[in-house]
Amino acid sequence: MTSRQRIANVEEFDGDGDRVIGEVDGLEIAVFRIDGKYYALANYCVHQGGPLCEGELTSRVTVDEDGWERIEEGESTVLCPWHGWMFDVTTGRSVDDERYAVPTYDVEVEGGDVFVVR
Repeated sequence: MTSRQRIANVEEFDGDGDRVIGEVDGLEIAVFRIDGKYYALANYCVHQGGPLCEGELTSRVTVDEDGWERIEEGESTVLCPWHGWMFDVTTGRSVDDERYAVPTYDVEVEGGDVFVVR
């Protein structure tokens, strides 16, 4: 059974990189606006349960096959404020270890309202 919960109005987002944290079925979920799209993540870090979505949003750093670090454009990685674990907001996957992921949820925008579907 799925549920659909209104989290915010699009006007509550100041722009890209902004987020709104709400509750859906007793679970804190954050909705981020990244490149004009909306993504929802559970607001807990799979490491030790920290408030992941309250952390800093930053650019993703990758390493190419020659060992050079590359900073990607935009801010789509959230950094857990407790221990620094990093997760891609668009996929929920850990940036450092793909064995780990934070639950993600579908987001629908209707009539200016932002809904999380769980």
